Amino acid sequence: MVWTDLPEQNAFLESMAEAASAVVDHFQDKIVYVNVMANMSVDCDCCAIAEDPCMKDIGILVSTDPVAIDRACIDLVKQSDDPGKEHFLERVTSRNGEHTIDAACELGIGVIEYELIDC
Repeated sequence: MVWTDLPEQNAFLESMAEAASAVVDHFQDKIVYVNVMANMSVDCDCCAIAEDPCMKDIGILVSTDPVAIDRACIDLVKQSDDPGKEHFLERVTSRNGEHTIDAACELGIGVIEYELIDC
């Protein structure tokens, strides 16, 4: 059965960073990244039946650096005083979700340093 022969979690997360790298390589400097931090649930929005949102909306981030924008999103969740953040971060932590950001940085897709500019 296909579901019993899965890669270990970090290998899967690294493959997501590698897939992102192919997109970045293809578009080079002709791409902008937009992260909408609204209706935030612990489940991917690709789930057929996703859990209801657990955090209030934080905002919309725009960047030319995919690593920096994802790092900023995680940091904004961590800095939030929203009571739902613990549930959200437990899901991220239990699946080592930040590893994708680190792997993307190691691939040279972007950097983890960023400056937030409020518009």
